[in-house]
Amino acid sequence: MIATIAISLFITTGACAGFRLLRGPTLADRVAALDVALISLMGGIAVNAADTGSVVYLDLLAVIAIVGFTATVAASRFIEHEGIS
Repeated sequence: MIATIAISLFITTGACAGFRLLRGPTLADRVAALDVALISLMGGIAVNAADTGSVVYLDLLAVIAIVGFTATVAASRFIEHEGIS
């Protein structure tokens, strides 16, 4: 019951972040929305893994975290250097 509520809230959060990702006025807004979407995806996967007692999804969580961090760093460096030239 609680896991279903948590997953539905993560889905709602991901949908709101997806809307901001598509409609964000600046690149920084889109990067922040992508972070929120990835974190909500990771939260949903973690709740599902905890609910089922499966450790199969833990590798997927690590990969999503690494990809999300790398994308955020790359985008922030691009935003930082975009204003210089």
